[in-house]
Amino acid sequence: MIDQYLEECLAKCQVTEKEFSELLVRLLDWGVICRDESQVEELLYDRFLRCEALVESWLAPLGVRLQHDRRFQFIRIYPPAATVPGMPDAEQPHHGGFRTRLSQAEVAAILVLRVEYEKGLREAQVDEQGCVPAPLEALELGLRNLLKMSLPETQGERVSLLRKLRQLRLIQFSAEDGSSESWLRIRPTITHFVNDAAIAEVMEVAGLADTAERQSDASSADERGTGESSTGESSAGDVSGTEPDVSSDEDEQGSVVIEGRSLFDNEAEETTDVS
Repeated sequence: MIDQYLEECLAKCQVTEKEFSELLVRLLDWGVICRDESQVEELLYDRFLRCEALVESWLAPLGVRLQHDRRFQFIRIYPPAATVPGMPDAEQPHHGGFRTRLSQAEVAAILVLRVEYEKGLREAQVDEQGCVPAPLEALELGLRNLLKMSLPETQGERVSLLRKLRQLRLIQFSAEDGSSESWLRIRPTITHFVNDAAIAEVMEVAGLADTAERQSDASSADERGTGESSTGESSAGDVSGTEPDVSSDEDEQGSVVIEGRSLFDNEAEETTDVS
């Protein structure tokens, strides 16, 4: 009976059962689909648009929530009871199944990238896809000055970290050498991955909060023609401070928490096409 209902719904969506299965497997495996990432994800995203309601109906009994950003054309799923920026909190408690904890190095890098993205927004460095360009050196300096940490020393570990961030669809990068001269594009998806409270604490501990507020006020004043100017820069690479807690635990009482992790952790990069 369920099979018959599914077949009827898929016929209305003009999606075959195999295509629907490929879409669900990809979502559950990777946790995110960005249309501009590759031809494969472009195909899957367009397919999702035809059967969005049906996908949500099949994920709902699992407690899995789906986020669809139509402006930047990406979809991400979150495990049961995950706290997701911009979405209402789940009412039912959950005990950690379907979740993958990020390493400390991954959490630290994501926090710094979020700060760099906010900086890019203030300085109007956002492109048409909502991405902010940043040199890898900015990530390196941010880790050192904000969190008293550093990028992995070996090239292999550094590239592995960047690939993980790309797998989460938080950045785009093409250079595989992981050198400081490489450039990244920080995706707008990072604003949904890290909540504002975590960034506020990082900036407060590092002494950036007041500087950012002054810079924002100065920018508003310039738009009104008052001629006021910014009193400081808020670059993650220009400040130092006490090291905040960058634990990746999902304790809601923790001081810094990366929110809404996707379901499964697939270390392998994409190697196959979807027909």
